Amino acid sequence: MLAGRTDLPFANDATGRFLPLVVTLMVFLAALALAAMMAFHGLVGRWNRDVAATLTIQVPVATGPESAARTKGRVEAVLKLLTETEGVARAEALALDRVAALLEPWLGSGDLVGELPLPRLIDVALEPGRVLDTKALAARLQAVAPGTQLEDHRVWLSRVLRLARAVEALTAAVLALIGLVTSATVIYATRTGLAVHAPAIELLHLIGARDAYIAGQFAGRAFGLGFKGGLIGLGLAVPTLYGLDVMAQGIGGGLLPDLRLSIPNWLAIALLPLVAALLATVTARLTVHRALARMT
Repeated sequence: MLAGRTDLPFANDATGRFLPLVVTLMVFLAALALAAMMAFHGLVGRWNRDVAATLTIQVPVATGPESAARTKGRVEAVLKLLTETEGVARAEALALDRVAALLEPWLGSGDLVGELPLPRLIDVALEPGRVLDTKALAARLQAVAPGTQLEDHRVWLSRVLRLARAVEALTAAVLALIGLVTSATVIYATRTGLAVHAPAIELLHLIGARDAYIAGQFAGRAFGLGFKGGLIGLGLAVPTLYGLDVMAQGIGGGLLPDLRLSIPNWLAIALLPLVAALLATVTARLTVHRALARMT
């Protein structure tokens, strides 16, 4: 179908030169939009899986004489309360070096981090499917260690999920728009081809050719041109996405989340040329059938 014999002189048709160019651009843009949507969806999925059932407790550092011992006592009191709380699967106090590592991307790795009165962080994992009354728990924490703060990750995670749904809807709209533009281009090219080859089409009708056969000629040509343009667009998109991934990793330091694509994601992007070719084929066939129906 890419270079098969046809009974219409498509080699003299100028529309065959700009259609692959438009499909190239559309597949390139579709690959970028699809990659962004899948990467963001995977990121939100990992966040939802990793932090939805977790809490973070911040225990402030005690001041005055014997501050280290008093801070240690506060942390132990909070840990004891958490282990006695129904629904808590695990509570672990993070070492100061781990807290410093979390702050290193913003504060650096010098002595400044060690001199700051960093609060003690306690990582809390909830039992699967368990929902705690965080307000009541925060009040109990205040009673045993005044100034202790509780961070419920579900609050900001719900906002991230709303943003993710909005981004996915917007990306789906962009992909739909790309598909409409591609279809409109194929319609224009097909109608132009029908006008250019009108005498040859009439001759084919005279010798007994049916509309389905003529539509198949245009559909096969549209498939070949669409697949050719799609492959070029994919060839441009893959190094672009790889370059963006390398640049994001080069920033490092945890400033950017992991947005790398999985193997199924790459396979979905690799199917875009075929999808573009099939869309061009169906559009061309329907356009020819409608045009020939009006001619008869």
